[in-house]
Amino acid sequence: MDTVTQMALGAAIGEATLGRRVGNKAIVWSAIVAGIPDLDILVPFDDVIKSFTYHRSVTHSLLVLALTTPLVVWLVTRIHPREIHNRNRWLLTIFLAFASHPLLDCFTAYGTQIFWPLPISPVAWSSIFIIDPIYSLPMLVGVICALVMSRETDRGHLISRYGLIVSSIYLGWTVTAKTIAESSFEKALREQNISYAQIFTTPSAFNSLLWRAVARADSAYYEGYYSVFDTGENIRFQRYPSEDALLANLEDHWPVERLKWFTLGFYSISRLQQDIIISDLRMGIEPHYVFRFKVAELDNPHPKPVVPEYLNAVRDWNLLSVIWARIWSESVYLGPRGGRQLDYE
Repeated sequence: MDTVTQMALGAAIGEATLGRRVGNKAIVWSAIVAGIPDLDILVPFDDVIKSFTYHRSVTHSLLVLALTTPLVVWLVTRIHPREIHNRNRWLLTIFLAFASHPLLDCFTAYGTQIFWPLPISPVAWSSIFIIDPIYSLPMLVGVICALVMSRETDRGHLISRYGLIVSSIYLGWTVTAKTIAESSFEKALREQNISYAQIFTTPSAFNSLLWRAVARADSAYYEGYYSVFDTGENIRFQRYPSEDALLANLEDHWPVERLKWFTLGFYSISRLQQDIIISDLRMGIEPHYVFRFKVAELDNPHPKPVVPEYLNAVRDWNLLSVIWARIWSESVYLGPRGGRQLDYE
């Protein structure tokens, strides 16, 4: 999630667990702690694949954060000596604020390596978009109220608590909506006799009402959309080729291996002139994917590995209006043709 939301969640947890005892110190320290894991973006990796796939790893590991918690609490008690009497509560609060960051990230599509250093695939429950105001605002408003309102009453504390509860209920709703959408996608794929190996569902930008599915098959993938307001059962899937054969002699090329692992198998292979491109199908919509990498070049007789390059994403902000329209109308088309209506014949 975005940094503001992560810090707001940490602050809300701090207020809920320790705010009544120590006041605004709980909010400030918990907000700082909740933002720390994303400092890994400042690490200067010498490779774009490392930068992409090592993000949300060490600093998002629950083990690392648990080991770091006593150090932070020691710092808190050094700066605020009187808090030594609340040391156990600070241990709980700081760990919860730390852990809230990677656990919330798990609900997004990117993938979070919460079990690092174990070689377990990134966790990507993908029930909420990376920025969702409906989730963020209740917590943010509640935390601000707790900060500015008098501590002589519980009013600010209660508002912050209710904000955290409302946001948590909304997060639960996103899981429910994802379950409904995924069931609808799977049913439609069966009814249309579309064979696929695995499916990935994710909400569209800034909402939890319109859902996108990518169904990966051999040398192809299917993309479809479902809104919670759809009344029909005819989910239209668009098939796109993936030139998987281009990787025939690149299996041992580390960037290729790493991207296959990190994307959970949801990737496509394409050619751009002489370049071989891997796109992460989980983030973006066809053909506007956020993460695309050049990993090799065509050569005779086989493609040759190259130092990977990140290809800047082309962002079409006009798609936001199309996404909004598709939430309410099944006839609105999302895809390479951009916002044209489907002809249901």
